[in-house]
Amino acid sequence: MTIWGKILGGAAGFALGGPIGAILGVMAGNAFDKRSKSKFNFSQINQNQKQQIFTISFIILSAKLAKSDGKVTEDEIRAFKEKFKIPKSEINKVGKIFNEAKKDVYGYKQIADQVGLLFSDNKVLLEELLNNLFYIAASDGQISLKEIDLLKSISVSFKFSEKDFQRIFQMNLNNKDADPYKLLGVNRSDDDKIIRKKWILLNKEHHPDNLIAKGMPKEFIEQSNKELASINLAYDKIKELRGIS
Repeated sequence: MTIWGKILGGAAGFALGGPIGAILGVMAGNAFDKRSKSKFNFSQINQNQKQQIFTISFIILSAKLAKSDGKVTEDEIRAFKEKFKIPKSEINKVGKIFNEAKKDVYGYKQIADQVGLLFSDNKVLLEELLNNLFYIAASDGQISLKEIDLLKSISVSFKFSEKDFQRIFQMNLNNKDADPYKLLGVNRSDDDKIIRKKWILLNKEHHPDNLIAKGMPKEFIEQSNKELASINLAYDKIKELRGIS
């Protein structure tokens, strides 16, 4: 069964308790510290639940993002369905969550704050969420200023720095427009060893096997492969600029 077939419980939770209920509804109760609901232990839930949390979080934030510039375009809806390979048999279930969440943009920060909490010890999955949201924003041909503002706000909720956001932003530009130093998250003054070390780290973090082990559904792997290609191209550009063999 694909991840889309596993989120029916989350959809029911959404209908009953809103987006917060949808996300919490797919988690094991003992994942929260009994003394403090703000402390969540991601390692205490199983792989299926991690994937469900990731997927439902993405659906809800995608809908909020698509609505942020005033309208949800057919391109955005089509991109969502095609990119993430939603079977026809599951579209109605996924659509139920998406349609409820897109009613207005109000409430996205509450969702993003909660998602940031849930994945606070799993930053690479938060980055993958943001990368996939960039893809949805760009699916109608351009990313609007309102969408960029919302993506930046989500980034803040995820506790990313401005440098982190710029790195993710550069990764989602056309390769010819991207700044290779910003894309790797390094400074132009850094020496070759530091830059190579960061390139190796990013390759390890964004490798599909690592992402799946962290809890990302396989349906989202295609985008991570694109990110890997951008990371490697950026490093190749830097080597060319510096005359590194």
